[in-house]
Amino acid sequence: ASSDLNLTQSLATDTSDRREEIPEERRTLIKEKVKRETVTGVDQGIIMQGWLFKEIQHNVKAPWLRVRKHWFVLTQDSLDYYTNNELNAKRLGMLVLTSLCSVLWPDKGTYKGTGYWNITVYGRKHHYQLYTKHLNQCIQWACAIQNVINCKAPVETPTLLLIQDIEKNCTNSEVLENIYKWNPILQHTQNPLYSPLLPFPYGIGAHHLKNTKGYTTLHDEAVKVFNSLQHLETEQDPIPLIQGILQTCLDLEPLRDEIYCQLIKQTSNPPHVGSISDLRNWQLLTCMSVTFLPSNTVLKYLRFHIKRSQDQFPETEVYKYAEFIADSLVRTKCRKRVPSCEEILVLMRREEMSCTIHYAGSKLCRVTINSHSTAGEVVNSLLVTLGLGQSRNRFALFEQNLTDQWLVADDTVVADIITRFENLAINVEEPENQWKLYFKLYCFLDLDNIPKNNLEFALLFEQVHEMVTKGYFPASEETLLALAALRLQFTIRDFTTHVPLPKLQELFPMHILQARVQQSVKALLSTNSKGLSHLLPGALASSLWGSTTQKQKLEEEQLLKVRLKEEAAALMATIVEQWKQLPGMTQLEAMTTYLSIVREWSGYGATLFEVGAFMNSAVSVAQTLWLAVGAKGLALYKQGDVESVESFDYRQISSFEVTERNTFKITLRKKDLLFESCKAQEIVQLITIYSANHFKSSTRSGDHRSRPIITGSLANSHHCNLHNDSSTEEA
Repeated sequence: ASSDLNLTQSLATDTSDRREEIPEERRTLIKEKVKRETVTGVDQGIIMQGWLFKEIQHNVKAPWLRVRKHWFVLTQDSLDYYTNNELNAKRLGMLVLTSLCSVLWPDKGTYKGTGYWNITVYGRKHHYQLYTKHLNQCIQWACAIQNVINCKAPVETPTLLLIQDIEKNCTNSEVLENIYKWNPILQHTQNPLYSPLLPFPYGIGAHHLKNTKGYTTLHDEAVKVFNSLQHLETEQDPIPLIQGILQTCLDLEPLRDEIYCQLIKQTSNPPHVGSISDLRNWQLLTCMSVTFLPSNTVLKYLRFHIKRSQDQFPETEVYKYAEFIADSLVRTKCRKRVPSCEEILVLMRREEMSCTIHYAGSKLCRVTINSHSTAGEVVNSLLVTLGLGQSRNRFALFEQNLTDQWLVADDTVVADIITRFENLAINVEEPENQWKLYFKLYCFLDLDNIPKNNLEFALLFEQVHEMVTKGYFPASEETLLALAALRLQFTIRDFTTHVPLPKLQELFPMHILQARVQQSVKALLSTNSKGLSHLLPGALASSLWGSTTQKQKLEEEQLLKVRLKEEAAALMATIVEQWKQLPGMTQLEAMTTYLSIVREWSGYGATLFEVGAFMNSAVSVAQTLWLAVGAKGLALYKQGDVESVESFDYRQISSFEVTERNTFKITLRKKDLLFESCKAQEIVQLITIYSANHFKSSTRSGDHRSRPIITGSLANSHHCNLHNDSSTEEA
């Protein structure tokens, strides 16, 4: 029944002919198969044998799985399959096992789709797709094959052997020169590369990225990148190609050593030292050195190459690039993103770049950073530049646009944020909605002793006003109108018609106006049975079309827009009238009055987060509340309510932890509170800082009660000094 099976690999009868077909540098990767010898009817060296299904290979992919049953035998040298389990059965195929072979383990997806558990064994030229109906059997085969692979001696390519020779003879210049002279594989070439310089596991090394980013095998990707390096030497605009190579290396970590070796090869004895084509490779090597590091073996080889290049070409551009790279290798940690186009441009010139930090409304500060500068370093630099070094409050950087705001961890590389903003800007049409970096108050530890003539007071005022306009200050409309008038007085000074007014959403929480208008429109709908056409302007009413239901929906939408516009105009007029009543009030008085009004609310000075709260263990649906995290404790508010539902200080908290990515738990003395929030890590980090400060203050005053236990994992935040200059200006 199996006589019509197509062989996946026919056995060579003449092994000498087969060896002649194998390139010299790859012969060490192939092990010759030893013929099986039998003793008393039992094969020697058999590790495992049994029936498995093997996928039938066809030129045209069938919509269903086609398998055939074979007898498989695993030995220390190979995985063979036969027609049956008899002693004289015909061997149909053989997969030689080396240390570069790999096994892809079973997954539930294949089982759900086919009813079979599947393992894939990758060899140098082909692979076996094996299937069984039993998971235990599948795992046993996968473990046995992987153990054979693990016991094989590591395969070493000529380049890897030469790297070892160079390391052994690094102090003997004569031997080194002979190594380079007689081994062209270490030197620049204009010929294509047909196989990687370093050994790679066979098969789809990047199978998890194949569908999303189109990657193939690591072997093929390495050859493609070398082809790109040769194109780079003549490219007019090298930045996109450099960024693409860096992205490939960032996605495929095993490829990084290979590309470092390729660049070392291409910068060794080039035809024209210091030419544009030669410097292109040094520029890419510069960008790689600030993005990720190679393994220790390749790192030693890279440092040797840099020192050799400096000795060979002193006082040249090559020397300067080598010096820059050597310095970067000491400071680099693996980045999360590749350098932006702006960063690549400055790296090609071995320069630093300028980063714009916004603060206190329309003000901004330009800070000089490099590829290693962290957010904590930038914050420390700004504290000195802006004269805030003596403040007891804490500051941080935030990523922010019109709708969202995210805390930047102190150890985040700022250059990664710039790359992220560059990628996001492609899909953002409105300039005002672009992402920006803001310097803000982070922990409000001492609000009572902020000097009023200090920048810190202005920062506090701006953040409180932002909280008000986003709807995180529960107050009557009358109070909100008064605050809006004070904001106008602060922004424009005394009433005038010569200065354009800011948008209403910059003065007043728009959701209150929208809720009021929607309620009035619904009231009209419920009381007016004749329709709403007579309530709309003639042009709008006559332009409506369609069925009755659709017409009513369109009428409602049009009426909502019209009423919203009318109410917004009326609201702005009311704000302006109140603004006219504040002549002569200075900016400082406007800020002080504004903050005194907001200070009356119990949530003043706390950071508010919208959370889903499970107040009862029997309830499976979260209740949306405000969680206020402040210096004295925590409080829960219903959205829009002045009084808190529940509040507790840090002495009542036994422990707190992030239980899942977006879930955190606070344990009190008598109950547990479970919360959901996309900012769970930020919330727990704030609680950590506030509780530590609270118990530090309590200890000073003689209260030695135990502090809450942090049982979740939090990133350690730290601050370092930024050694670059900063300049400030007002937009």
